[in-house]
Amino acid sequence: MPDHGDVREVKGPQVVDSQVRVYSVPPRSGARPDEIVEGFLEAMKSDDPGFDTARKYLTRNASSKWNPSEGTAVLEEGPIREEPSGSANAAAPVYGLAGRQVAALDRQSAYQSAKKPYSQQLRLVREKGSDKKSDGGEWRIDTPPKGLVLGESDFQRIFRPVNKYYFASDPATDDPKERWLVADPVYVRKRTDPQSRLDPVAQAVKALLDGPSLWLKPVVGSRFPTGAGLKGGVKALTIGDHNSIKVPLNEKAANVNQRGCLEMAAQLLFTLRDLTSTSRLDQVEIQDDEESQLCVLGGDQAGAYAPGGSSSIPAYYYFLDDKRRLVRILGEADTNDAKPVPGALGESGLQLKSVGVSRDENYVAGVAADGHRLQVAPMAAGSGTADTLYTSRSTTKEPLSAPSWDSRNDLWIADRDPKAPRLLRMVDGTGSPEEIPVEGLGGGIVDSLRVSADGVRIALLVSDAKGHKTLRVGRIERRGASEENAVAVVGLRPGAPQMEEVTAMSWAGHSRLVVVGREKDGVQQMRYVQTDGSTSAAGLLPGANQVTAVAASDVDRFPLLAQSQGDGILRLQPGANWKTVAREGWLPVYPG
Repeated sequence: MPDHGDVREVKGPQVVDSQVRVYSVPPRSGARPDEIVEGFLEAMKSDDPGFDTARKYLTRNASSKWNPSEGTAVLEEGPIREEPSGSANAAAPVYGLAGRQVAALDRQSAYQSAKKPYSQQLRLVREKGSDKKSDGGEWRIDTPPKGLVLGESDFQRIFRPVNKYYFASDPATDDPKERWLVADPVYVRKRTDPQSRLDPVAQAVKALLDGPSLWLKPVVGSRFPTGAGLKGGVKALTIGDHNSIKVPLNEKAANVNQRGCLEMAAQLLFTLRDLTSTSRLDQVEIQDDEESQLCVLGGDQAGAYAPGGSSSIPAYYYFLDDKRRLVRILGEADTNDAKPVPGALGESGLQLKSVGVSRDENYVAGVAADGHRLQVAPMAAGSGTADTLYTSRSTTKEPLSAPSWDSRNDLWIADRDPKAPRLLRMVDGTGSPEEIPVEGLGGGIVDSLRVSADGVRIALLVSDAKGHKTLRVGRIERRGASEENAVAVVGLRPGAPQMEEVTAMSWAGHSRLVVVGREKDGVQQMRYVQTDGSTSAAGLLPGANQVTAVAASDVDRFPLLAQSQGDGILRLQPGANWKTVAREGWLPVYPG
């Protein structure tokens, strides 16, 4: 350590971006047809601006028509080149591309799971260069695939998921209960997009301005006017001083009123916070096309629009103790000191089979020990007895699933009666049971359910005739009280397509679930999956012994909970290992 001399400012080294950039090689003169095909497949993985090198493998006509932004086919492995049939000297050899497709990105960059064979034909012809000097011309591809074709490992190297945010209902409503945001997952490139030349932040903003994905669109709305976009020529957006960002928009956004502008800023703030998770974003300024300020939204104002509403941060987590009583522990406390909850379904000692706690933590819904009766009571000392809202007529054992509450304080439960399976909703947690139709079950039965914090999506474990369970995610559409089936669950899609069976699940973020299950011929594993069915190696969680139930909060700092047949109730703090909370216990839950 120096002990004398002046104090001087020393500039630290520049942060080096260590991510590998891929640049492709143009075709050599006289390249064989197979070399052209292989070179084109490699060039689709590159960062070349405009995919210029990939286009050099195409005929001039094909290059003018090929649009890499049209979509992306994601294959389990890279596409396999199949040799052409017939003579090797054919005038127009046709090579096949084959593989096992696992997903596709559409024009909106939304991920769609797709387990199916992939097949594409590439026809090659000889084309003379513009100088007309080559005798027979060079081999070039005349029929390229639509969009890009990538192996899964290249897809994960090139793209990253990001949530863009829209309002759960018409944002013009005056009801503050209807103004929270909903996550809509898409994928953007980790580096500058070769086609649009937008950096990742600008890509995320453009994706937001382009509107919600087709799957989510029926249940959300955007505050951005039709045609709103980034100011012409803007290709990059940077987070500046005080963790703030300025977003200049085109003239379509100029006439929005102040409330509308703030709601637009909220959509931007939550979208860019998700993208820039390593550096907290505290302020968004929206500018017009002359870069004059339209409005500013700070992080302290954003809570009014938080996904799931103001009750999205839980105070406690809950489980049934060794006496089947409902107990709770402070959510962020590093303690195993569980206390019975106040009220008729806690301190009274009533035994329960399963529970659901309202998101404001004022009410408890519990399935009685007989498995047939749904009861609800306030979570308050001296609140008297519990009300029985529903009784299953099934003669089977434990026909009722665990209950779940949505953001509107409505209560949901599944009756697994084989003769009359039903999904039920009780408005405000007190109303008469209303049967909710579920489109696309295909003869399956809803075995268990969890409603998302935003109240517009629902995760279902669906059991087939053999008791085999798979995860489906659906939209909750509210079509107006005057319509038949005013509320319905529609648009079911696989929630964990890589797993052959899922035995437990919970929401674990704005567009993420934690699931327990197994892949084909595999052992039990626990991992995070996106609601669009995508996953990554980073989503795999440390294993626990024979997990039968799992619970998570939308807030990352709260622990993950699990029920283990051998170890009771377990807790997993971020970056730590599993710890035992209670040696005997059942069904841990967070509010919701």
